Amino acid sequence: METLNNIVSAVDSFVWGPVMIVLLIGTGIFLTVKLRFRTWRNLGYALHSVLSKEARSTGRGTGDVSPFACLCTALAATIGTGNIVGVATAMFAGGPGALFWMEVCAAFGLTSKFSECMLAVKYRETNARGEMVGGPAFTMKNGFRNKKVGAALGFLFALFGVIASFGIGNMTQANSISGALNTTFGVPLWVTGLIVTVLALLIIVGGIKSISRVSSVVVPAMAVFYVIAAVVCLIVGFRNIPSGLYHIFVMAFAPKAVGGGVLGAITVSVMNEVRYGFARGCFSNEAGMGSAAITAAAATTDDCVRQGYINMTGTFFDTTIVCTMTGLVIASSGVLGTSDGTGTPLQGVNLTMAAFAAFIGPIGRYIVSIGIILFAFSTIIGWEYHGEKCFEYICSNRKAIMAYRILFSLVAYVGATQTLDLVWNFSDIANALMAIPNLICLLVMSGTIKQEVDRYQAVIEQEKSIAKAAKPEAETA
Repeated sequence: METLNNIVSAVDSFVWGPVMIVLLIGTGIFLTVKLRFRTWRNLGYALHSVLSKEARSTGRGTGDVSPFACLCTALAATIGTGNIVGVATAMFAGGPGALFWMEVCAAFGLTSKFSECMLAVKYRETNARGEMVGGPAFTMKNGFRNKKVGAALGFLFALFGVIASFGIGNMTQANSISGALNTTFGVPLWVTGLIVTVLALLIIVGGIKSISRVSSVVVPAMAVFYVIAAVVCLIVGFRNIPSGLYHIFVMAFAPKAVGGGVLGAITVSVMNEVRYGFARGCFSNEAGMGSAAITAAAATTDDCVRQGYINMTGTFFDTTIVCTMTGLVIASSGVLGTSDGTGTPLQGVNLTMAAFAAFIGPIGRYIVSIGIILFAFSTIIGWEYHGEKCFEYICSNRKAIMAYRILFSLVAYVGATQTLDLVWNFSDIANALMAIPNLICLLVMSGTIKQEVDRYQAVIEQEKSIAKAAKPEAETA
């Protein structure tokens, strides 16, 4: 097992080297500049669209589920262990400055997420059962001028998407659930694996409508619950916040200014912080991976750009809000770089639990455990849909798809009983393999993305004018 861990770790370091980081963040920067920062400037419009009553209805356009349900399903797959365990792992492996680079990744990831989701709706299809299907694979197949190249890249994305579904969307989530329950409540790993397997199978057999119904309830509730708990921690320890912010920002650029060994077990370097910040940022919000685009294709909408803006907010909610709260609690707690009673350095879920407990006592561990259970399980069912649609692109046989659902559920048991390092490194590799063809697609389709954004800007201005005109009338009435 140690040899396998070393091999996977070496491959992980290679695929998440400088080339991957440049491709990932470079694509986001390129698109953001090309679109004249429209995604940043229209973030307010996007958030307003998400919170509107219209986003919860299916009265505008065609699709399978409402725009809000679609976003919640996408968030179910992204707001997961990356927000709790992933942040802790990044800050332990790279240092507190990794949180800053996660935020940079998210800022430009807004545009990547918008672009892939918008294209998914634009180039989606209707399958034999009358369901909407789409995502980067269909964008490449239908949007590329060179159909052979598009079909080849589409196949690779779908293949890597199936592989990634077992890693980022399944094994890491089940691993975190079992770890949290074992540490907090003493539940055996095999028991947790069995329960997760059965529950997942019961929900995913209902398809997108069953998954979206569960996600629309669980995702908003769990996110609000966790953020409130983090806010309480920061209120209790408000005197420690300046120190936490200092470590995050200064060590992101000049770790020696603070002291390389100031965090005990952690050896800090800028490259490590950038690498783990981007890797865990991608794992958390999945911007640039193309996964959320698969769900976006199922949304009921009359315009691909409208849904692109709605799905874009997933990156904002995921990283800018939830990950920031986790990271700030950890950085302000003083437990980063310390060890437990056995002399083992605190990392992963144990680090996050210790950080919350440092502010609000033993109840903090229970809150983190509950958060992980809800976050991770929702990710499992959300990612099953992503993986299934990728598998359907390769093989549309209904019996084969049912076999995928059963296998996906069984793999959750395997993930629940594996070591943390192996599971996380495997997921990092799968992320990179999935992201590469999608990022190539975004660069090739950048001209189309710009055309659609420029076209829709007139719609935004018109909707703002109508809303502005209606406001005085409402106040008068």
